[in-house]
Amino acid sequence: MRPDLFDPGLVTAGEFSEAERAAVYRAIGTRRDVRDQFLPDPLPDNLVMRLLAAAHAAPSVGFMQPWNFVLIRDPAVREAAFAAFSRANEEAADMFPEERRDLYRSLKLEGICKAPLSICVTCDPDRAGPVVLGRTHNPRMDVYSTVCAVQNLWLAARAEGVGVGWVSIFRDKDVRALLGIPERIEIVAWLCLGYVDRLYAEPELAVRGWRQRLPLEELIFMEKWESR
Repeated sequence: MRPDLFDPGLVTAGEFSEAERAAVYRAIGTRRDVRDQFLPDPLPDNLVMRLLAAAHAAPSVGFMQPWNFVLIRDPAVREAAFAAFSRANEEAADMFPEERRDLYRSLKLEGICKAPLSICVTCDPDRAGPVVLGRTHNPRMDVYSTVCAVQNLWLAARAEGVGVGWVSIFRDKDVRALLGIPERIEIVAWLCLGYVDRLYAEPELAVRGWRQRLPLEELIFMEKWESR
């Protein structure tokens, strides 16, 4: 190794073993958005901390680590969140064509009440000051970083036998008021977490006929947009 290229912060890299690679791809391929299959058993604190540590290990623009995690176990708070979701969900149903509304309403979305733990994931745009390395020309990079934390948590949860559901049908002001979140903080995700003993073999929305997975080859371009 050339002495001028030596960096004491670097460690040896290399591919994972076959079994390790298979485990990573299995977690990715079998991750599901869980809506109704949660078991009531509480999640141990040490397990929750492992999941949060996985989230905290996510990459972030300028290493700003903009995330915070609000843990919600209080049944009364989760009931209030479910009421806010239910109001928004009825509004959402009316946005779809009439022939889709019955299918939409048939989707079970009771995870907020059934899962023993909810986590509200937020993004603090001011964490690294007004000028952030890598965010200078795309101000949304901090939110994208926070979503990486959500995905890390989700994959770690799958490996731990924990289901995760992302609830996105809310009025922002309702969640903000319920949890006392300041206006400058962006709400990114409300996650429902709990043990599961069954998962859909394919994404539930595909199984229920809402949408099907697009063929990967139709989504790949070479060098230029729509050049295949």
